[in-house]
Amino acid sequence: MFLPLEIPFPRIDPAAFTIPLPDMALGPVQLGPFPVRWYALGYVFGLLLGWWYAVRLVTTPTLWGMKEKGPLQRADIDDFAFYAMIGILLGGRIGYILFYTIPYESEKIFGPEGDPLFILRMWEGGMSFHGGLIGAVLAVFITAHLRKIPVLSLGDVACAAAPIGIFLVRMANFINGELYGRPTDAPWGMRFPDYNWAAREWGPVDAKPLVHPSQIYEAALEGIVLFAVCALAVWQFKLLRRPGMVAGIFLIGYAVSRTFVENFREPDNFTQGVMPEWFTMGMLLSIPMIIGGAYLIWRANRTSPTGGGTAEPA
Repeated sequence: MFLPLEIPFPRIDPAAFTIPLPDMALGPVQLGPFPVRWYALGYVFGLLLGWWYAVRLVTTPTLWGMKEKGPLQRADIDDFAFYAMIGILLGGRIGYILFYTIPYESEKIFGPEGDPLFILRMWEGGMSFHGGLIGAVLAVFITAHLRKIPVLSLGDVACAAAPIGIFLVRMANFINGELYGRPTDAPWGMRFPDYNWAAREWGPVDAKPLVHPSQIYEAALEGIVLFAVCALAVWQFKLLRRPGMVAGIFLIGYAVSRTFVENFREPDNFTQGVMPEWFTMGMLLSIPMIIGGAYLIWRANRTSPTGGGTAEPA
């Protein structure tokens, strides 16, 4: 048995900086000094860095087996970034409401003291990765349709870049001291304090259990490792020439990583007693990803690699 070393939580302020707005109420929205959280910056810089990496992929024609230009252009990625931003934010929030709030905490919206405006208050927390994924998939189809480009090739580029944002958001979860893991006696266990937004300070950890820093596990597996796997597929094995292959690898890779980490991550309080301890909502929502990823890989292996011509149309 390991002896806990009590690695201290870094206690970084969840707000990276504060915008000095006037202190006043505007309907249901309370204005005032507005804290810009690391969590929000994770999405912003995830999209920016993902856009930069995606542009690099589409402007390297040799990755597509072509001499001059591939099936996608920078303007396609510029448009996709706009639709992806909307899709990820709306999909992530709607997914959280549909997958978690309505099934397990419907009183927040429909109860006697419920507030339907809770659906809109993203700043109070509550985003679903799987909902954001659905929004991103819709953004891929919309962009491909409007710009008349290959939908699978655009999906491959999006999936190759996605782990960048996943890593940043998971690290923001760690800074927030949220979505931590199950109790452990491992030497890298941590105690996560509560954060008081009114006082802008962290609370004590004396009564807090020693738990897995599962946010770090997810950032490592779903971010760093998955990015490396997709990059190897793109740059070493040139799998962008097989439309759908990189997307399939990403879907299966994320689902397997998420399912593994769910064994160490503390299940949401409102799902306990409803779902068995060994099976979580994250595992359930990963099953369609494995099925979809397997189909895309099977389909990509049945098609001839692109090169010297145009890729499969949308």
